[in-house]
Amino acid sequence: MNRLTSQRQLSWLLVFCVLALSSAQAFAIREEAEFFVSVTVPTSEFFVLPVNPGFLEREQVMSYNPVTERLSPLRELFDVKNVLGGINARLGFEPVLSNGRDLIVLQVTFNGQRLDLTDTLVVPEAEAKAGKRVQLMIAATPPEDGYVGGAYYGSVQIIFDALRP
Repeated sequence: MNRLTSQRQLSWLLVFCVLALSSAQAFAIREEAEFFVSVTVPTSEFFVLPVNPGFLEREQVMSYNPVTERLSPLRELFDVKNVLGGINARLGFEPVLSNGRDLIVLQVTFNGQRLDLTDTLVVPEAEAKAGKRVQLMIAATPPEDGYVGGAYYGSVQIIFDALRP
């Protein structure tokens, strides 16, 4: 009878272990991640694209340095190409940041050329035909009386045109 009791105890122990292991799997922690992947392949004839594709998709922040009382400029690299000729650029409107009352004027340069509301040649024909990586820079023009505190917002619109000979 001792042997029978030992076998029952062993059987119950085995059943308990199986149940314990299966219940541990039922409560296992699981993580899943889903994300989307996309790509834009430009035409080989003409393109003006930021090297960092996220640049155009999110708000860009100009940092304020309280020691120098200056705003840091935004800099971003662009890949450009036009197999038929040069590339012109112009602003869609005057670029400013505003807090609803005060304005901060922005200066926009592309490939070292300052942009305004009129067409400006920003990539000459020889460079555009080969393709080139150039810099966009957006800098604040400091007000004469200094910056007034507040949260400022604005946007910059640049229009690029492919030139033909």
